[in-house]
Amino acid sequence: MGRHGFSLIELLVVIAIIALLLGVLSPSLWSARQQAQGVVCSSNIKQLSFALTVYEQSHGGFPNGLDDRPGLATPVGGYPGDSLYDKNGTWWFHQLDGVISDPLARDSATWCASRKVKDTGLIANILLGNYGVNRAICMDARGLAGCAFVGRPLTSAHVPHPAAALLVADSGYSLISWQAAADNVLQRAENHEKREMEMYVPGLSINGNRAFSPACEEDALEGRHRGRIVNVGYADGHIDSVPAETLLVEDVGGRWRNRSPLWLP
Repeated sequence: MGRHGFSLIELLVVIAIIALLLGVLSPSLWSARQQAQGVVCSSNIKQLSFALTVYEQSHGGFPNGLDDRPGLATPVGGYPGDSLYDKNGTWWFHQLDGVISDPLARDSATWCASRKVKDTGLIANILLGNYGVNRAICMDARGLAGCAFVGRPLTSAHVPHPAAALLVADSGYSLISWQAAADNVLQRAENHEKREMEMYVPGLSINGNRAFSPACEEDALEGRHRGRIVNVGYADGHIDSVPAETLLVEDVGGRWRNRSPLWLP
């Protein structure tokens, strides 16, 4: 009479082989997933960079990073973020509605596929852990007196090196400036007192000297993409993937050295 089924030893051998295969394949699968997420992120940055430059050409200037002046209409879908920590207003991505015709496409492009915001209470906050515009170009509509990033947004004529000037990039917050990448730990972005710790370049080495909320700490310290790469869109509409360290702004003899990509146009 023939034997039916498997013996215990045969089952253990099969399980061991499956476990071995999973152990071999898991790093490859994880690497492929990270690579795919990086491609999606790069595509998003390309779309946003192009839309921002088209907006500039149509309106004679780039959009405000944030416009929270009284009396403005509420953005479609309501204000993003958390009203306890984020300013209510019209953000730069709201102003791209007329450029990116499909609202779903705009919303999709503003979410980074490699986002590492861990707090479940902040998962729906589009302002954290996605993309930020350079406040030196997309000025805030209003803010503290003397703030260097308040006023009318720049026009293309004000950007002498558009192919080198950073416009939008992987960022801890929807607004970012050179101060978030400065190697002096006393430097801080001076807007959004309760969110300024989230203005960072993911994976920048100096982030180890700063404090971050637990939700964004991994993103800030370990970086968002493999090799601590940051996707950057420039003021002329092209994009690039660069090491986070290239965005560092160094204090050289009491003067700030603005590296490439250029934070200050």
